[in-house]
Amino acid sequence: MGFLRIRTTVDERPGRLASLAAALAAKGGNILGLSVQPDTDGTVDEFVADIPASAESVRHALEAAGGRRVQVVPATAHELTDEPTRALLLAVRLRDMPWRLPEVLADLLRADDARWVYGTEMSDLPDPTLLTVPVAPRRAIRLRRLGLPFTLTEAARAAALVRLAQPPAESVTGERRPLVLSDGVEVQVRPLTPLYREAVRDLHDRCSPDSRRFRYFTAMPALPPRMFDRLCDRDHGHSLVAGYDGQVVALASLTFSPDPGIAEMAVLVEDRWQGLGLGRALVGMLLTEARDLGFAEVKATMLVDNVRMRRLLASLGATLCDTEDPGVVEARIAAGAIVPSPRRG
Repeated sequence: MGFLRIRTTVDERPGRLASLAAALAAKGGNILGLSVQPDTDGTVDEFVADIPASAESVRHALEAAGGRRVQVVPATAHELTDEPTRALLLAVRLRDMPWRLPEVLADLLRADDARWVYGTEMSDLPDPTLLTVPVAPRRAIRLRRLGLPFTLTEAARAAALVRLAQPPAESVTGERRPLVLSDGVEVQVRPLTPLYREAVRDLHDRCSPDSRRFRYFTAMPALPPRMFDRLCDRDHGHSLVAGYDGQVVALASLTFSPDPGIAEMAVLVEDRWQGLGLGRALVGMLLTEARDLGFAEVKATMLVDNVRMRRLLASLGATLCDTEDPGVVEARIAAGAIVPSPRRG
């Protein structure tokens, strides 16, 4: 038959593992890998074995030896990799490419499929071949593995890997954050609320047509009320304003996209405040908030001639690619990317 992955639940009694091993040996099996996982109603023993017997006969032999819920599925030589080493290699890959969290989780648990789910989709389903791994209050990853239900130990392993991808960070939501710019001036960064409606309108009045065009792809003289209200709606995204001396001098927005794993960001900085590190600092805050919300990746869509923003994102490690519109490029960057920024006061 070849390589088989065999899983069975047994009562926690001395000699049970030996009985299972003897049953496999009687079928000509050579055990090449073994893991023992505690579960709610016993212990789950999992073997990878090179065995000439059929899956059905192996199942009957293990049931006779005291196994319960015996499952036997084909395996490959690739699955004989030392498990701790494999987990460490996956952790290294996740550190370098955190936006590939679903793919890494799928490799960790040998799942057939992994995808982001959002909101009500996160509800647990009565299907042991599905595992929903929370990433943040509004985000989760759902794994599917046909033929081999997930165990509590595997759920714990997945949760541990998610914690590695989403390390705890200082919460910045709702707090005033002072920033000292490169010229020594201190600005205050706060979440956008309807209280800033007039100040944001004044910001647009002071910005040049080019600055507004880079932000909105059109030199709109004012931000439409509906768009402003949407930027304030925290069910659709998180937006920040930077203020100085009673004026809003910059507006940064993080918008939830139809893809639950990706958010979109955009920044508008008043012309006379450009080149002081304010835009870079706001981008860093958006990336941190995206990570804390459970996003894996952030994208930004820019006009080709928006050289300042293209250089900024490229310097942070973003991947720039063309779009179907020859005048527009798209940048993608991992959520939570480390962004050197002006000092916080």
